[in-house]
Amino acid sequence: FHALLFGGDIVEEFLLQSSPAAYTDRVVLEVRERARKLDLTETRLNTSQLYPINTEPCLLHQDLLILTLVLSSPGNWSQREAMRNSWANQTSVRSVAVRTLFFLGPSPLGVELEMMREESARYGDIVQFEGGVSRGDWQRGHWEQVKMALRWILLFCPQARFIVLSEDSVYLNLPAFTSYLLGLRTHPDELYLGRVIHRAAPERDPDKPHYLPYQVYPDKYLPDYCSGPAFLLSQDVVRKVYVAAEDVSLPLPSDVLVGLCARRAGVVATHSARFSGDRHIRYNPCCYNFLFSSARMGVGMMGVAWRDLGAGKGRSCGMLETYYSLVKPCKTRCRHDSAGFSN
Repeated sequence: FHALLFGGDIVEEFLLQSSPAAYTDRVVLEVRERARKLDLTETRLNTSQLYPINTEPCLLHQDLLILTLVLSSPGNWSQREAMRNSWANQTSVRSVAVRTLFFLGPSPLGVELEMMREESARYGDIVQFEGGVSRGDWQRGHWEQVKMALRWILLFCPQARFIVLSEDSVYLNLPAFTSYLLGLRTHPDELYLGRVIHRAAPERDPDKPHYLPYQVYPDKYLPDYCSGPAFLLSQDVVRKVYVAAEDVSLPLPSDVLVGLCARRAGVVATHSARFSGDRHIRYNPCCYNFLFSSARMGVGMMGVAWRDLGAGKGRSCGMLETYYSLVKPCKTRCRHDSAGFSN
């Protein structure tokens, strides 16, 4: 019974692993060398203008295991509050340091700007950046937000071992994340972990969103990428993706672009069925206790999941409860978006 239940995960994760990168590729070698020599000294001198609202979580942590950057919009204060009242309030899990910050873009509204400053003064978990965002194009603006977030990590939190990039509709199971990372035999470099979308075809219809003409992208498939709205990067991958992203501006969702940059840097996406991907999975506490991330969670459900999962201590599920939750609402709904362009 165990083999039937979990054997599918083994097969799935084996089949969905990307091919090893060829480090002899000229572009890969160039990107990796640029990442190794990256110097942000001049950028640091200008940080007060780039990040007018800023916090430095690493000052008190020489060894921060997980830094979660939640990409949020200035007006989504109720969603941020729900996260603070649930999983995002954790600063220590399994006796190791973790920290969650909210990364906000610029706002043309003076009222929102003042509210962001008040929110930052009250909670100390806000980073807000200015400049470089196309306000009329949400997709491009989100990609600029991701790049600014990667730069901020390199400037202000280079000692965080792992980075989770998440949206503000996601419930993250930090105890499950922490147990997984601490259980790895060695400290992994080049870890790009999430629900891998494999061999997705680029959109060739000019009337559809994300249209990619052959002249711009001639490859038959998009690169393997970890589907948003949540995935994990090791610190060295943050550096490599940031360098590779300097001249990437295709009309694609930001999670696909991160995958494209990872491929250019020779980093292989690692699949885990414990990410929900972009789909909301019907709530079941034992199922959510197994998952790393759960997407499209409303304000009310954040608190429900937090209470049911023991306020960060985990939930004790019986054997039959666990089997039922994994087979019925959890595993069957987790599998369907592991291939294809689903954004």
